Amino acid sequence: MIQLKSQLKKFGLIFVAMLIGAFQSQAAKTHLNMGMVLEPPHLDPTAGAAAAIDEVVYANVFEGLTRINRNGEVLPALAKSWEISEDGLKYTFHLQSGVKFHDGASFDAYDVVFSLERAMAEGSVNAQKALFKPIAKVVASGNQKVVITLKNPTGHFLFNLGWGDAVMVDQGSSATNKSKPVGTGPFVFKRWVSGDRVELGPNPNYWGEKPALKTATFKFIPDAAAAVAAIMAGDVDAFANFPAPEMAGQFKNDSRFSVVEGSTEGETILSTNNQKAPFNDLRVRRAIAHALNAQEIVDGAMFGYGTPIGTHFAPHHPAYVDLKGLYPHDPEKAKALLAEAGFPNGLKATLKLPPPTYARRGGEVIQAQMAKVGIELELIPVEWAQWLDQVFRNKDFDLTIVSHTEPMDIGIYTQRYALMGAAQAVIAQDAVNGYLFQLAKLGIWNSNLSGLWENSPVQANDLTEVSWK
Repeated sequence: MIQLKSQLKKFGLIFVAMLIGAFQSQAAKTHLNMGMVLEPPHLDPTAGAAAAIDEVVYANVFEGLTRINRNGEVLPALAKSWEISEDGLKYTFHLQSGVKFHDGASFDAYDVVFSLERAMAEGSVNAQKALFKPIAKVVASGNQKVVITLKNPTGHFLFNLGWGDAVMVDQGSSATNKSKPVGTGPFVFKRWVSGDRVELGPNPNYWGEKPALKTATFKFIPDAAAAVAAIMAGDVDAFANFPAPEMAGQFKNDSRFSVVEGSTEGETILSTNNQKAPFNDLRVRRAIAHALNAQEIVDGAMFGYGTPIGTHFAPHHPAYVDLKGLYPHDPEKAKALLAEAGFPNGLKATLKLPPPTYARRGGEVIQAQMAKVGIELELIPVEWAQWLDQVFRNKDFDLTIVSHTEPMDIGIYTQRYALMGAAQAVIAQDAVNGYLFQLAKLGIWNSNLSGLWENSPVQANDLTEVSWK
């Protein structure tokens, strides 16, 4: 009898352990480990150009008046509805009720006024100040209604308000959003372990539909081999932008994973410092353009993932103009242009490369292509923070490679929407950039996951629709 009781007790403990294990397994299905190549420099999308910022916080922590969905469509967000005047100059937004920031502060029309006026201010550090230039004034009409008056009709204004750069912030917490982001989204910031991860938790007071996920961790893994190992071992559940395209075949043959090939808004370019000699000479820039072989770069650096381009515009957009033939690959023409510009024996230059695969591997292919026409490139790998400081802010570079992942980013050249086709031609003819390819979106994740974005109409890892099957 004693032995029987002992066996029953042992069985009971095993059963309890099994229940606990099952519960833990089930609980784990509300958590996601997302792998990312680049660690963001900070976490305030209204104060930085790095795509990695939005990839952590867009729609997860911060929200705007509108939002962009996986199909690039404009949807209501903190504004539940709006009316537009017949002349297209006045937008009246009606706000969601009962919305609170993560620190308990109420969200209202005065926060909208503060957020937009802050972005528009002369001393604004917003990386996309051009988005707000059409705004003449922002007026709160009570707590739940905002009227925005524009200087001129702007057809894509609602889309612009859906960018990460236009999210709503609270005056009381805006100064510390870089390190402790406080938004209105379904996830709250929990912890940032520098060099390793950012952790998000649930927002119990979220105003909208709560996501299936309760917690998420963004793990920063800059090394491609380490990224492969991490996802194979299950240390991360997903890489929305997988950094090792040469390994895609291995994952395609493994039923544990989904391999999803999508598109991005990322025009990948060889950017020239055209304010600096010798790149201020159009003949030198055109020589570089003729020396480039975009398909060779796609094949050699990205293992075929990417679409050659001839202008700073996404090929999947209806306004795209195919200008790939403007500067065909022609090494002899490149040499002749260099000689005409006073460089019959070629020239030397530096090429600064940020960490992503498209830049580091692409730089090696471009170095070989340029060498064939007499341009000797010194490759200088730099970390993301260095690139932002040296290249983006201080223009301390000869050449660099970057993927412009902002949507509709031809606007950085201050062209009007109606002139997009002409703008593409003007910019391409000026050879201000060497156009390489449209960055593909190669996603690899656990096959039991659903709701991750196949494409990237904006810079985002939106987790609001993600769930485990």
